[in-house]
Order: sequence, then C-alpha cells, then structure tokens
Amino acid sequence: MSALQVVVFVMALAGGVLVHAGEGSATAEQAVAMVQRGVVHLKAHGAQRGYADITRRDTSFKDRDLYLVVYGLDGQVRAHGAQPKLVGKNLLEVRDVDGRAFVRERVELARVKASFWQDYKFINPVSRRVEPKRMYCERLDDSVVCGGIYLK
Repeated sequence: MSALQVVVFVMALAGGVLVHAGEGSATAEQAVAMVQRGVVHLKAHGAQRGYADITRRDTSFKDRDLYLVVYGLDGQVRAHGAQPKLVGKNLLEVRDVDGRAFVRERVELARVKASFWQDYKFINPVSRRVEPKRMYCERLDDSVVCGGIYLK
C-alpha cells in the first residue's frame, strides 16, 4: 500500500466518525481511565457483549476524540468505538502516513508488555486532520484494548 493509499484509507475511515460533544481534546489520564474501564467491562460482561458495547453507536466508550479499539493479537479488529465497519478486519498491514505499520507494532508490543503507550499519526475525528497520536493500550488475554489522544 502506497503512502497515498494509506492516507486515503485513513481519511475514509475518519469520514464516518461521530464523537460526543465536549470541550477540548481528551487527556492522557482520560485515555488511561477509559481503557481501564473498558478492560473491567470486558472482564465483567465477557467478550461478546463487551465488544458489542464498545462498538455501539451510543457507546459510553467514546468521548470527543477518544474512543476504544480492541484488537486480537492476530491484528483482527474485535471492537471499534469509532468505525464499526472495521470489526472483523485484519489491519496488520495498515500504515500511517509515515509508513509505520502501527497495528502490527501495537500487537507485537502487547505480546511482551501488559500496558504501554504507542505513538503514530492518524486522522483526528474532530479536526479531520492527520495529527500525532499517542495510544494507551492494555493487554487482556489474547487481545489489546486501546484508547488514544491527539498531540497538538
């Protein structure tokens, strides 16, 4: 996939994103709290209901530019708070505008770390521009639960 194809793909993904109204951008503390809340929810309600709850249009796991994404360690999207159409797709080969295979990197980090931060570039659903993003992730069994913030 060329850099242009990646940008077009990412922009298409961001086109359908709906976010809750709110002031400003999410903070690192809010991202950590939302990921931890998502992990607790998944443990309490199981994968099937938990993934559906995270992916629902009216999910409580989405606030402004912050939303949860859950990947299997194989790169398959299990839940997506901003793009339900990605659920079930394997995104290991998707790259950001700099050519970084950020999903592959994310699942590789999840195999060796219980929690971590990851930096890459992505379309901000509020500004609709490519911006630096920092994703906080926690491994849960054979998956990784993530929520990110945009850096200004």
